[in-house]
Amino acid sequence: MCVRERGGSVRGFSCCVWIMSLSGKVALVTGGAQGIGRAAVQSLLQSSAKVAVVDLNKTCGEQCKAQLDAEFGEGNCAFIPCDVSNGDALRDAFQATVDMFGRLDVVINNAGINNEKNWEKTIQVNLTSVIKGTYLALEHMSREYGKEGGTIINVSSMAAFLHSPHQPVYTATKHGVIGFTRAMADASSQGDYGVRINVLCPAFVDTPLLHSVEHEDNMGKFVKFKDDFKRSMTKFGVLQPSLIAEGMMRLIRDSSLNGAVMKITCSKGIHFHTYEPMSA
Repeated sequence: MCVRERGGSVRGFSCCVWIMSLSGKVALVTGGAQGIGRAAVQSLLQSSAKVAVVDLNKTCGEQCKAQLDAEFGEGNCAFIPCDVSNGDALRDAFQATVDMFGRLDVVINNAGINNEKNWEKTIQVNLTSVIKGTYLALEHMSREYGKEGGTIINVSSMAAFLHSPHQPVYTATKHGVIGFTRAMADASSQGDYGVRINVLCPAFVDTPLLHSVEHEDNMGKFVKFKDDFKRSMTKFGVLQPSLIAEGMMRLIRDSSLNGAVMKITCSKGIHFHTYEPMSA
């Protein structure tokens, strides 16, 4: 069920948009037990969706589920422990969600790490798992497979627009998420998948990941640039996860958005990046 509303156009989209109701819908959120993911899960449950919370941290995930059950009632969310860098485990998490709730309508590929020392793992979690998560979401939602359609949000970062010497590989992965998402959004549109695919780019957010930048175990030789990173945090400010969740809900509800690159910063709040068309 959708409600038609009028609003300002974004990136050339019509000012008449359909606002999707989430009642009875099912969402899967990776990295869903804390930080941005947890805030998104909260917003989805408040909108009457059912949610699978996928997270590597079992203790945190079980605590999250107990708190959400107390607030929203049992049977509305599930915790699925999963290392998203393990492709088989990620596939099993998607299947478990569908087995439990009967369908899948929204996927938020949010899980991410900040580790320049073990940079291969950073690529696996921040980029490879987003690609795998998108393809798995399509298997369960795309009209290609006889499904009803849905929505995917891939989480990038303002690091893709404002790079730092402190995070070269993290920056590369976040660039990759934007490029992959925009290309897949075009594929969905041209292939009539019925799935909208958008990307979200928050600036600094008050999450456990933000505090990892001070540790040599995470940053390796780039830890020497941590003061530069801290100066950037002071200059640009730190966002609360609730505002990122608000942006996610807009991407989910606004049916006119496909291939959109949403930025969230302290100075401008929620806004969209625009790209100049390439001339021949």
